[in-house]
Amino acid sequence: MNDALNNLNIFIDHSILHSDATEAEVRKTCEEARNWRFHSVVVNPIWVPLVRYDLRHSTVKVVTVCGFPLGANRTDIKVAEAMKAVSDGAQEIDMVANIGWLQAGDYSAAGEEIAEIKRRIPFNIMLKVIIECGLLSEEKQVEATKMVIDSGAQFIKTSTGFFGGVTVEQVQRIAKVVNRQIEIKAAGGIRTAELCGHLLEAGAQRLGCSTSVEIMRSLGLKQSSQN
Repeated sequence: MNDALNNLNIFIDHSILHSDATEAEVRKTCEEARNWRFHSVVVNPIWVPLVRYDLRHSTVKVVTVCGFPLGANRTDIKVAEAMKAVSDGAQEIDMVANIGWLQAGDYSAAGEEIAEIKRRIPFNIMLKVIIECGLLSEEKQVEATKMVIDSGAQFIKTSTGFFGGVTVEQVQRIAKVVNRQIEIKAAGGIRTAELCGHLLEAGAQRLGCSTSVEIMRSLGLKQSSQN
């Protein structure tokens, strides 16, 4: 765990997804990501062009969300949103699966939607699928994970953070099903370095955090500017 925490920055998707985020706050988030060399900045779609511009001279990736946070948009709207995000400069997309379909056990419909989005975006764009673990039973978390694997997405993500935080047990459960076929992003309520370490140890390869800087400072690590 210590090795992972010493390089914690490379696992972090530095996120600013609250609805009242301002341009100044988004720019500050980009600056923090450059200074700490986080993996990416995650923003709502409206901010993708700005973030692409602000990160143009850095290695930090541009990530946005699709169907966020409810997952209840029509499939054609999700497809259009994902395609527009890519044209605006997004390199990775965190989409919310249709949680109502997952609750009803209609994994075929949910998987077809994900596969359609995957088909319509470039092959090199990372697609992460949020299954909102906090709203699903353990059995449905397992079945949803299988569905995401079959859909062709590269990542499964535990939650939006709007309906409860991630737990180590959720990541362990997903990791057992995934068996390294795809990767896992843990997100929702991650506010301590200790939890980061446990989530990585449980099988997560990426962490979605909004308090990333505070977590890094708690470890006594120093930022390394890319400016």
